[in-house]
Amino acid sequence: MTALVIAEHDNATIKGATLNTITAAIACDGDVHVLVAGHNAGAAAAAAAQIAGVSKVLHAEDASFEHGLAESVAAQVLAVASSYGHILFPATASGKNIAPRVAAKLDVAQVSDISKVDSPDTFERPIYAGNAIATVHSTDAIKVITVRTTGFDPAAATGGSAAIDTVAAATGDGKSTFIGSEIAASDRPELTAAKVIVSGGRALGSGEKFTQVMIHWLTKLGAAVGASRAAVDAGYAPNDWQVGQTGKIVAPQLYIAAGISGAIQHLAGMKDSKVIVAINKDPEAPIFGVSDYGLVADLFDAVPELTKSL
Repeated sequence: MTALVIAEHDNATIKGATLNTITAAIACDGDVHVLVAGHNAGAAAAAAAQIAGVSKVLHAEDASFEHGLAESVAAQVLAVASSYGHILFPATASGKNIAPRVAAKLDVAQVSDISKVDSPDTFERPIYAGNAIATVHSTDAIKVITVRTTGFDPAAATGGSAAIDTVAAATGDGKSTFIGSEIAASDRPELTAAKVIVSGGRALGSGEKFTQVMIHWLTKLGAAVGASRAAVDAGYAPNDWQVGQTGKIVAPQLYIAAGISGAIQHLAGMKDSKVIVAINKDPEAPIFGVSDYGLVADLFDAVPELTKSL
């Protein structure tokens, strides 16, 4: 049967995590449809139709979809679910909010956070903070899946010519409504989409030093800023900068870890990065075990010198 990918979008453009999820869907079933549920989301539907590998876009329009409320989107997915053998979501905050609702209503077991498709009914997913890989076999008629986006290359955003079908909106029970949001404005790349990430750890010592040492360097590199859980817990950095098992899972082209020892939960969130550079004054720090390049040095000496050389 055909696979359905639930698109993440802002009603104008398709978010990058959807492209990785489409690659996973193609591995499950060569025929892939994409659902765009939104409000005034014609541009997002048109963008989805251009993605390579997509054969059809389902476009559902309703004001209740404007902000991606889980209850509303789940109702829309359930309205079309019977036509599909696989329903895939990115393993993002949004996907993890909607997918369990769909799986529960369909009375199937969700297959979470897959990193590889072995066959249409067999998948691999990391467990124990990525220290082991579980192989999961599903016999459910409809497989509800969340996809670890770092495990799959993104599909090409252009080159496709899918048909766009308008489907009737199914908006749920209306028990939840969107009240408002507070979005932090930043001129830096979004963490999960950045090609370069520089992360700081507890060794920075304070929020002031985090800013003094890291931000100028980040500006020169055009990088996104990340932090270890220890740095976040200590108040040096906000929660949305946290990289790790309990933060954001990233896989940039370049990941630089400054003053991060490399706890298991942090490594689980960044070890799929293409190139990892570690700066730590402890030569036995676990971060050096996964890094491609390591510098044993005090970050307060090394980072300013590296900044000057850029």
